[in-house]
Amino acid sequence: MIRSLRIDERLIHGQVAMTWTKSLNLTGLVVASDEAASNEIQKMTLKMAAPSNIKTIVQTVDGAIKTLLDPRSANMSLMVITPTVRDAVKIAKALPKQIEMVNVGNAGKMNQTTDKKVMLTKETMLTEDEIDALRELVTIYPQTFFQGTPAMEMKKAADVLQSIK
Repeated sequence: MIRSLRIDERLIHGQVAMTWTKSLNLTGLVVASDEAASNEIQKMTLKMAAPSNIKTIVQTVDGAIKTLLDPRSANMSLMVITPTVRDAVKIAKALPKQIEMVNVGNAGKMNQTTDKKVMLTKETMLTEDEIDALRELVTIYPQTFFQGTPAMEMKKAADVLQSIK
């Protein structure tokens, strides 16, 4: 069961490893990132960052989708983490009813681009293309929300998008 699809360009870090895994009672983390999957050092580092009792895999987005469609995945309590809104849309389209919640953590602040970015929350700055992707994600999963940690305020993505029209 996919407890959460999280967009977080940092992938696995303290907030995920220490708070979300416990809050959601996770048994596995699936990092869906073409870039991370092609970098052996990053894969090893991400696996080391995860708690030792949490099964962790790092795959391409397509590889992660294939894994998540495998019936055996339904027996685990999983968080899928992807670095971009576009990747999250691809996963959401492939699994339109299997995800319990979609959470935007940190996005757009680390990637370098010449495109103008809009600050949506303290942790999220997106280009117009990424904002369009977020709108698409909200149509697939209307309850998509922004939240850094379980203790932080939850903001519905639809409301945040409404405020930037």
